[in-house]
Amino acid sequence: MKTTQITILGSTGSIGLSTLDVVARQPERFRVYALTAHCNVERMRAQCLAHHPEVAVMVDPDAAEALRAALAAVGSRTEVRAGAEALAEVAREPRVDAVMAAIVGAAGLLPTLAAAEAGKRVLLANKEALVMSGALLMDAVRRSGACLLPIDSEHNAIFQCLPNGYVCAESVTPHGARRIWLTASGGPFRDRPLDSFAGITPDEACAHPNWDMGRKISVDSATMMNKGLEVIEACWLFAVAPSTIQVVLHPQSIVHSMVAYDDGSVLAQLGNPDMRTPIAHALAWPERMESGVEPLDLLTMGKLEFSEPEAARFPALGLAYAALERGGTATAVLNAANEVAVDAFLGERLAFSEIPAVIATTLEAIEAEAADSLERVLGADRRAREVASEYVANARPVLS
Repeated sequence: MKTTQITILGSTGSIGLSTLDVVARQPERFRVYALTAHCNVERMRAQCLAHHPEVAVMVDPDAAEALRAALAAVGSRTEVRAGAEALAEVAREPRVDAVMAAIVGAAGLLPTLAAAEAGKRVLLANKEALVMSGALLMDAVRRSGACLLPIDSEHNAIFQCLPNGYVCAESVTPHGARRIWLTASGGPFRDRPLDSFAGITPDEACAHPNWDMGRKISVDSATMMNKGLEVIEACWLFAVAPSTIQVVLHPQSIVHSMVAYDDGSVLAQLGNPDMRTPIAHALAWPERMESGVEPLDLLTMGKLEFSEPEAARFPALGLAYAALERGGTATAVLNAANEVAVDAFLGERLAFSEIPAVIATTLEAIEAEAADSLERVLGADRRAREVASEYVANARPVLS
């Protein structure tokens, strides 16, 4: 069996950690070529000593220098590189077979595009790459013959429920598929009184009841913007109209998504809420392999609940559908405004309840253009960040 060489973009985050856990269980099958992170030197040092990558990339130059010194002190042969361009280098490296795209936010766009353009097997956990520039990324996949496989548990579940899946560079709406159900836990505030949302703290928003995620993604789950971004991503991945996709609350996070068919059948993918399952599925596809996840015990699972999300509780979801309807660069604007708003909330410069207002104001202020070039996408992203940042600067102070 040929050893698969893998680059992990964002190795110190939750998806990166889970990927390394899965890979370490199959040492004869996978070898880590490169690991990348922004500035977490201590965790990257430990990963380099455990997995011995040829290259480690730190986007922050000072962090790269610190890592270089730390590895040299213990005789590590891992080469340390610095800067955003180095991310693209290890993504397109000819010796690399697969790239785990797990950098959170817009920062993951360029290296993910580089991997697609180089014809890699791209394991897509960075949903923002498709949200910002779906047409550009899908075009790169088709031109290069890359294999794009979804890692988000919902999209991976849909992939498994479709008769032919989304196979490499082919994007074909499956015959007979009538509706896609994207499940959502509803996060930590699905039952919290709406009049208390202004007082939500970052720690409360990051305490997800089912999943272990980074802070930014946890906040997105609490607002359900993550589900809005996933709707946009699903439209690109599976070549379906927004009207085909419906979000449904499922507090247990056992059914990861479903596909309904014309004959009345509904296929669902079930499993414990552990990201190692979709990661192992995509790494091994079209085969299966052990992931380290405990099997689902149907006899102790209890009831499974489903309900419709409240528009007043989760306005971010409606904003995502609205941006998708506008098309072009509107989804890049949506994503940028959300990143600014979430960062401000985590920094206690913005109330939780004002996150949707930042996004709505930014969408209204910036006219959507055709997203037909990287320059236009990045330009829309930049303008959206300026508008959103101005809103945050003028917002009322958060009371401690």
